[in-house]
This record gives sequence, C-alpha cells and structure tokens, in this order.
Amino acid sequence: MKRIRRDHKVRNFHQAKWDEPVIFELHREGERGVIPPGTEAGIAAEVGDGIGRIPSSMKRKSAPALPEIGQAKVLRHYLRLSQETLGSDLNVEIGQGTCTMKYIPRINEMLIRTPHMMELHPLQEADSVQGMLEIFYKLDLAMREISGMDAFSFQPSSGTQALLAMASIVRAYHDSRGEGEQRDEIITTIFSHPSQAATAAVKGYKIITLHPDEDGFPDLEKLKSVISERTAGFVVANPEDTGIYNHRIREFTDAVHEAGGVCFYDQANANGLLGITRAKEAGFDMCFFNLHKTFAAPHMCGGPATGALGVSEELKRFLPGPLVDYDGSRYVLKNQSADSIGKVRSFHGVAQTVLRSYAWIMSLGPDGLKDVAQIAVLNNNYLYHKILQIRGASAPYIKGRRLEQVRYSWKQLTDETGVTTEDITRRMCDFGLHYWTSHHPYIVKQPFTLEPTESYSKEDLDEYIQALEHIANEAYTQPEIVRSAPHNSTVHRNDESSLDDPKQWCITWRAYLKKTQLV
Repeated sequence: MKRIRRDHKVRNFHQAKWDEPVIFELHREGERGVIPPGTEAGIAAEVGDGIGRIPSSMKRKSAPALPEIGQAKVLRHYLRLSQETLGSDLNVEIGQGTCTMKYIPRINEMLIRTPHMMELHPLQEADSVQGMLEIFYKLDLAMREISGMDAFSFQPSSGTQALLAMASIVRAYHDSRGEGEQRDEIITTIFSHPSQAATAAVKGYKIITLHPDEDGFPDLEKLKSVISERTAGFVVANPEDTGIYNHRIREFTDAVHEAGGVCFYDQANANGLLGITRAKEAGFDMCFFNLHKTFAAPHMCGGPATGALGVSEELKRFLPGPLVDYDGSRYVLKNQSADSIGKVRSFHGVAQTVLRSYAWIMSLGPDGLKDVAQIAVLNNNYLYHKILQIRGASAPYIKGRRLEQVRYSWKQLTDETGVTTEDITRRMCDFGLHYWTSHHPYIVKQPFTLEPTESYSKEDLDEYIQALEHIANEAYTQPEIVRSAPHNSTVHRNDESSLDDPKQWCITWRAYLKKTQLV
C-alpha cells in the first residue's frame, strides 16, 4: 500500500467539550460510591474523646462536607475532565515558558506507585525507611556535584518557598554577625522572577531593582553604585526569564561579596546549564533547583513540588532540618542546628518528587545531563531563529543567541493589526497547543514565553512554529478569526475583571458558597 504523505500544515484539532460542573455541584444526598467499614474497636479506643492520643481539640466537630456521588458518576466526571485537558503527554508543550515542561519517563512514574512508596508515612521511624532516606542522601550528593554547593535540603515545597528560605538564611546570617539591623537591602534585577523580590520583602528587606544596560544585560555599573554597607544580599536568576545569560555574573557576585553581602541564585530553570556551569564557580553562596522542572518531575499545577535548596559550608548551619546523614551503617535524620531558620514546611519533603529526580539523574549520568543542556539550548535557538522570521514577532533587549528559553514580543503585530498576545493564546488552543504570556509586570510588551527543553524533536518544533505562522498571517488578513477565538477548544473567553478584585476571589467551594450567599 502506498503511504500517503501528510503535508506540513497546522493540525486539524477539535477538543471534547462537556461543560462539566465542579464536583460539588454533582452532590446528591444519599448517593454512595463506597460504603467504608466501621472503625475497628482498637482504633476507636485509641482516638476516643479525649481518652486516646489525639486530643479532642484536633478532632472534627462534624463530618467534612464532601460530595455524595455514585461510582459511575465519579468516573464519568473525571474522564470528561481529562478529555478537556491538554498537557505534555498530549501536545507539544513548549508554550508553558519558564516551567520546563519536559517528558517524564514513565518508568519513574511506576517507581512512585509501588506499594513501598505509596505506603510510606512521614512519621515512620528512621529504621523503617532506610531505603528512602538513602535516596534523599544520595540525591543530596548528586545535587552538590551539579551545583558546587556543600549541603542540600529538600524541605521547601516550591521555588518560591526555597526563595523565602534563602532570604531567611540571609537574615539569620547577618543577625549572627550582629549586622542584621544594618543590612536591610536586597538587590535583584527587573527580569528576575517576582518571587525573588516578594520573598525578600516578606523578610522585611528593601528591594533595589536593576534595569538593563544599553546592551540589554543587567547593569554592572548600576549594581556597583547601589552596593553599600546596607547591602544584605543579591538574588538573581541567570539565565533570566527572557533567556538572556549574564556572562559577567562573577563580577556581580564578587562586587556584592566585597561589600559583605550574600549572593543567592534562583535556578528554577537550569535546563540549559547542567554539566556546563555551576553556582559555585559563578560565585554564589546559595542556590535552589526546582526538581519539578529541570529534574523531570511533573510540574503538577502547583504541587507536590520540591525547591531543592543548596548552601555553602558557611551557611549549612542555617538550613531547615532535619537533614539526612549516613553514620557508616545506617541513614539518620540529624536534628536542626541551633542556628537553623527552622522548618519551612511540615515533615521532610516530597518523597515521590525526590525519587523521580534521583532516578532521572542516575539514568542519565553526568554525560547525559550535559546532553540535556546542549539539546535544550540547540532546540531553543532553532525556535528563536524561526520565530524571528514570523511577521510581527520580535525578541527585545539583546541580539544574538539565548539560552534555554526566550520571552518574545508581538508588539509590532499588535500595533499593526490590533490582535493581542491574549488573543493569540486563545487561538493557539484551536490547534491543540498552548503558550504562556509572562508574569507581571510585562517588561516585554505583548509577551509570549517559549521553552522547548530537550524533549522535542525538530518536527515537533516545526509544528509549533507553523501554528504561530498561521495565526500571525490570520492577524494580518482575517484578524476577527483570532479575536473571536477559540473555536475548537473547551476554553472560552472569560470576563477577567474579577481577577483584580480580592473580594470576588473564591479558592474553595465553601468560600464560593459564602460569597454567593448560598449558605
């Protein structure tokens, strides 16, 4: 049979649309999916009213208001939602820029679903979890090699929580030297993630923000002009969200160190650096990696995640604990030092995320990690070259190569057609694709941020590029098609006015009921 060759064109896509309600709206009193067995007598005695080990103040006064739904209805509900969902398993997911959406090896997913992992409990005695403690310990050693740091904590449950922990360590370090009150300023850059400034501000620091110099890089002379005896630290992402790598970073960290400040590194997106450069050689005292990005654990829409926090020997005593150590015969949890900033979350860390990342690193080895970085950079610069050929697209600030991602701009296209980046976001959904614009503030006008990672082939990238070319052409020839999108997707055009009004925010079903006066 003669093979029919498919011409290169945008994908013919139409997504299932169920208009599915939230699960609480499916509640019907008396419906049952499972009837649980009664409580065993021994357990009932252990948790009885004020008699057992659980105090009455910790017990519910009434049953949780969970929806009552039959099994078949539950199955239909979640399968319908799955048909309305896109992600890295279904489409070329290079559009969630800065989140490093890569292929997650399925064997690693099988590992975390073994009974040995699923039945773990964070309050088990250390002797009963020696295997998992060994993985925590060995991942610590691997991350030291990757970064040049001297110790890691896997307690932070996100990159932002790791940034807060680092800002807390800066505070504790200067307090220990009697300079806590004097050193009240943190320096960062305008391109760095807003969480860097936000977490430092939460710790009471004044934020000084550097803007780019005439070449589009962070301004070294401006940094030198704002450093003083009040400088507590310098926090930066490098490469930053624009994909610009500051090749003079060691000059920045040296200048801050000369003034007595601490340098800490946001490496949430380190996919273009593995095996090529390290935080230590760049002059940093601390760094963190998002295991749920660079190290092939799922991003999971906010959790469970891990912001792996590494520090130099001098700062090790401030780490949140406990830390895992090996005494020559067994793995143990070492208590926090007297100088520790204390816990930043409950228990020790997300064991499943740690296991996935450890398995990924061990399967690749040092040469494989370097291959990951080189392919990610190659993919990104191929995409960069092609997108700059699309009418109306640009990449502001510097000319020349970027690292593993780029924040692009549709400003020219918007000025010439009136079509905005938000319009294009919705039109991309019609081809089974997605892209992210930018976090606020929009330093790049009409932004869109792409990060292809190492997971995608040239054919995959070409499919994504063809969709962007197609939509850009529509913007110039049939703009109403783009403005009225989406047409084939489950998403629709929302009234976004409530997003800036906290009085209308409802992050739980109970809050929604209260705010709509239904209860």
